[in-house]
Amino acid sequence: MKHKHLIIFGGVCVVAWAFGTFTLACFWPHLVNNIYKKAILQQGFGDGPVPINTLYTEPQKLFADPLHTPLRPGSSKLMSVGVNHDTLLVVGWLDLSKGPQVLSVPDFSGRYYSVQFTDPFNTDFAYVGTRTTGTKAGDHLITGPGWKGQVPSGMTQISSPNNGVLVIGRILVYNDSDVSAAYGLAKHIQLRPLNDGQSGQQ
Repeated sequence: MKHKHLIIFGGVCVVAWAFGTFTLACFWPHLVNNIYKKAILQQGFGDGPVPINTLYTEPQKLFADPLHTPLRPGSSKLMSVGVNHDTLLVVGWLDLSKGPQVLSVPDFSGRYYSVQFTDPFNTDFAYVGTRTTGTKAGDHLITGPGWKGQVPSGMTQISSPNNGVLVIGRILVYNDSDVSAAYGLAKHIQLRPLNDGQSGQQ
């Protein structure tokens, strides 16, 4: 057949493209999530690694000048490269295998904020914040798969499909003079184990 080799080559290219697209679609989200996990638990953002089940708030100095604020060698640059200048970040990695965590948020008095919960496959499965739960203070019980306990009165349950959870909080900063106020609110977004009074903020 005339041009048979071109037909074969074209077929191989199509198969390779389809396989590559499928592989990228399946594994890219997991890879991105692992980058965040490594940044949080191994590198940190200038103050050393962030312990599991602890939230880390972006320092005011880093928010004000992300490109010129020096970081400890080996620190992740996820908070200094390609970030916006509208929201202050709060990040953490949860391990729910030993039990639920309680997320406490302060009263934001109408200020925009969000706390995003993402599973290891980069699926955002829940949000706490202005557009979903409002801006009043509240406690949210984050439970892993298969948890059968009783949700304490006054708490809302967030059921995670996986024991590993990436947490990303964003707090609106109105202007440069508002950074301190936003930072104070961000520091009051806290984690603690269920039935434990100690908070998890770094």
